Amino acid sequence: MMRLDDVLKRAGCVGTGGQAKIWIQDGQVTVNGEIETRRRKQLFLGDVVETMGQSITLDETFFDC
Repeated sequence: MMRLDDVLKRAGCVGTGGQAKIWIQDGQVTVNGEIETRRRKQLFLGDVVETMGQSITLDETFFDC
């Protein structure tokens, strides 16, 4: 599992946690088609995050460090 703000940073959608916080609080991020405003929302394998025209599907390779 991984937090939503960390997913946005790791995917390169945002440069900082502060930017992720703003995007999430402004309702610019969806998780599995639903607007998500909690930056610490826990995401799991198979979840789909969309923001600013980008779509990120959390698969096994995304969680590999």
